[in-house]
Amino acid sequence: MQSAIALKGQPIYRQVRAVGINPNCWYPIYWAAQLKPGQVVPAEVWEQRIALYRDQEGQAHALENGCPHKGIELHKGEVKGQHLTCPYHGWEFEPGGTCVHIPYFPAGQKLPCVKARSYPIQERYGILWIFPGEVDLAHEIPLPAVPEYDADEWFLVKIPGEFQAHFSICNENAMDVFHGYLHRDLQGWFNPVLLNLKQTEADVYADYQVSYRGKLTKLLGLSQQEQTTTRTVSIHYQYPHYHSALGDVSSLYLMRLPVGPACTRSFSLLFLRLPLPRPLRRLLRGRFKSTLERLILHRIFLKFLHQDVEMMESEQQNYQANPQRSYVEVNPAIIALQRVMVGQYEKFVQQSERSLNQS
Repeated sequence: MQSAIALKGQPIYRQVRAVGINPNCWYPIYWAAQLKPGQVVPAEVWEQRIALYRDQEGQAHALENGCPHKGIELHKGEVKGQHLTCPYHGWEFEPGGTCVHIPYFPAGQKLPCVKARSYPIQERYGILWIFPGEVDLAHEIPLPAVPEYDADEWFLVKIPGEFQAHFSICNENAMDVFHGYLHRDLQGWFNPVLLNLKQTEADVYADYQVSYRGKLTKLLGLSQQEQTTTRTVSIHYQYPHYHSALGDVSSLYLMRLPVGPACTRSFSLLFLRLPLPRPLRRLLRGRFKSTLERLILHRIFLKFLHQDVEMMESEQQNYQANPQRSYVEVNPAIIALQRVMVGQYEKFVQQSERSLNQS
């Protein structure tokens, strides 16, 4: 089918596979419910190693995962009240990273002026978020908006994901609605048409027309019959995260965590407007919520995700084998996305260079 926007072959930015992140954004770091009071775990955002812990009062904190004394991983330590203690010598750090106690120092002796880096952290949408960039900017940069999170008419399915691939590959997969061919055995979409495309410094907006048919179409409320139906998928990439909406049927947020040059995690929030009577929807949101969430996740969406993971990791492996190899892209939405990712990294590098020159 001919697209409303011409599909022309263009060389892929090899550059985009090598760029780093703009750290002056909020990144998801951990599912909030999985971090219990008194627990400390290791985490990582773009090769910055972090000790993530929840104090005895339930507040989450994030420190650099290296004791400033000997470099021991702080996630191997223990939580004492609001503080995190190094397992090697017992040096104790408060949430801001300052050392406040050394067990073998005599009472009253001045402590060394050492501090572990601390990271701004927020808890929202069932996710813990950290800000790995310039601390003073954290209060100026908002978290992604997720208005469906507290809306009664939507059913939430949390979808975790980990991919051994650069974040640009993962982002392109989400923007690439033309890969419905991959999911043809799962009753995926077909006949995609790129209708509209807009790019700004930090955003890509794309509307695709897609067709569906089969039992899954009826189950998700796309059609009352097991017949072909055509809908519009609207995608908004706002660096560094995604939102896509299928009319009033579904709303998907892909919150990206670039772990390193060849590893990306995803904290996805899928909202479904189930075609069921209100009393039944309330019941499913209550006592049967976890059962229904697992059913939808494992019986439907993880099957799609596993196929995508295989493709993304294959792409990464070939890139690593030959980073200079040239490729051709035909989707202008992917080209726009690449420009944003490269541009955001270059913006951060330029800002960092200016800061160094001024200091």
